Amino acid sequence: MKAIANAMGITADDESLWSDTQYVRQVLAQAGVATSPDETPFTTWQALPALAIKPYQKEGIHFWHWVVFQRINGQSVVLDSASYLPANIRTDFDDMHPAWFIEALNP
Repeated sequence: MKAIANAMGITADDESLWSDTQYVRQVLAQAGVATSPDETPFTTWQALPALAIKPYQKEGIHFWHWVVFQRINGQSVVLDSASYLPANIRTDFDDMHPAWFIEALNP
């Protein structure tokens, strides 16, 4: 995905990537993954589809921490690339507080 994004001129240090969902939608589309057109409010982990997003606010602007929510053999996991984590496969759902998500329609 990083190579696709870089080829499109999208780099991780561009703060627009963190606040504009269109960048991620474009990268996913380039990789053949269609997404829902809008952000959907998060209700429960059980109701969550394939691609999850965790937002936060900075100076009144919504920023996004992009993670992938997936069910593997019936177990829910979050794939999170944050470098500060001890492991990038997370199951500590009580520590994560998403507000919205974008569904991957054909993951």
